[in-house]
Parts: sequence; structure tokens; C-alpha cells
Amino acid sequence: MPGGQPVRRRRRSQRAVTGGGCPVNAVAVFEAAFDRAASGVPAAFTARHPSGGVARFDPAVWCRDATAGDTALLERCTGPTLDVGCGPGRLTGALIGAGRPALGIDISATAVRLARSRGAVALQRDVFDPVPGTGRWQHLLLADGNVGIGGDPYRLLRRCRRLLAADGQLHAEFAPPGTPAWSGTATVQAPGGTGGPLRWACVPLDGLPALAEATAMRVLATWTEAGRWFATLVLR
Repeated sequence: MPGGQPVRRRRRSQRAVTGGGCPVNAVAVFEAAFDRAASGVPAAFTARHPSGGVARFDPAVWCRDATAGDTALLERCTGPTLDVGCGPGRLTGALIGAGRPALGIDISATAVRLARSRGAVALQRDVFDPVPGTGRWQHLLLADGNVGIGGDPYRLLRRCRRLLAADGQLHAEFAPPGTPAWSGTATVQAPGGTGGPLRWACVPLDGLPALAEATAMRVLATWTEAGRWFATLVLR
């Protein structure tokens, strides 16, 4: 999920959403799922879009020290890296453990707490709010489907452009080619019942060229590992 000192939450009329467009009750679903996963309790849940698209979330995978497909992604992060939606800090912690500077951000306080407990540097921060090092990051990660954060991939990638240095690289994970694209508001289906609306998106790899063109970015490389699909983008 999109994410030092925890930031003080600002009141915004009656909408009760974060800057990324994630309602508080959906954040609560993630919070509870992180706690269950960290305790070894099954915590997977889904979010369903009106188009029929489904996003699947499994915090137990994010709580691992490593997940199949992480290797090539981490190898590309050779300098200061911002891990957007860092969750429990799997990738941020791996980079720091390898001696590479990294910062994770996530809107979930539970995720940030878990990330810090494994030695990761993490802030409770929304990617659309002020972020340390804006315009200076050499690498930015959008892994585990986080290209869907906020329900508007175009807005998210434009924000990533502003966070990156002029010669920086964005490394993102996408849905397999041929997967139907969708964006907007999905409905969370949590183990205990419906958890409310979630702004999210699904972007297949074959939809990337149009997304990159519209956001003034260029696809530098694509690859697949362990059934996962990735791309590196740079600024144009």
C-alpha cells in the first residue's frame, strides 16, 4: 500500500480519504491484514471492480524475507531507492541489508511498524503528499501491483516523474500481457465481509507503451521472472 516520523493526519471535509484516494475503511482492511499475516494467520483478500476486474492481495507474501521474482528487480536498484507502498518492508529491507540506501513509504501505520521491525527505513506517508528527496531519487519501486495505487496510473506515474532524479529509473510490476485493464473504485472483499471502496487499477504490460507515452516516460527494459512481469522506465 502507498506509504522518520509518522505524519499527523489532516482532516479533509467529510471524505475521510488519503491523498491517494484510499478511504479510511479500506486502509483499516490493510492494517488488519498486515497484523494477521505477521502473526502467521491467512490474510489474503480481494478488491472487485465493476468491470469484473479483480485485484488480489496477500500480505503473507509481502511479510516474507524474499519472494520469487524479486532478484532481478532488486539488482536494478544500484543507488538511492524509494519503495512506494513498501508494506512490511520486504524490498526496502533487502536493499538496506545489501548495503544500498533505501526508503519505504506506506500509508499504513502497521506496515511501517513491521518494516521498521525488520531494519528497514520507512515513513508513514502518502506518495501524493510531500516525500523526502523529491526530485533526487535514482530508483523508484512500484512492486506487488502498486502501479495501481490511487486508481489512476497516469496520475501516479506523473507523480513518480517528479520524485525521480533526471537520470532516475522507475521499476514497476505489471499484470501479465492480455489481462484486461481497469481503474477507478473497486470494492474490497475482506475475510470478515466487505471492507468498502478502494481506489485501485490494473495495468497489463501490453498497456505500458500508451501509459509511458502519456506520462512523458520511456520504456527502457521489460522482463519476466517467476511468473511476474516488470518494466524499467526513464524520463523523456
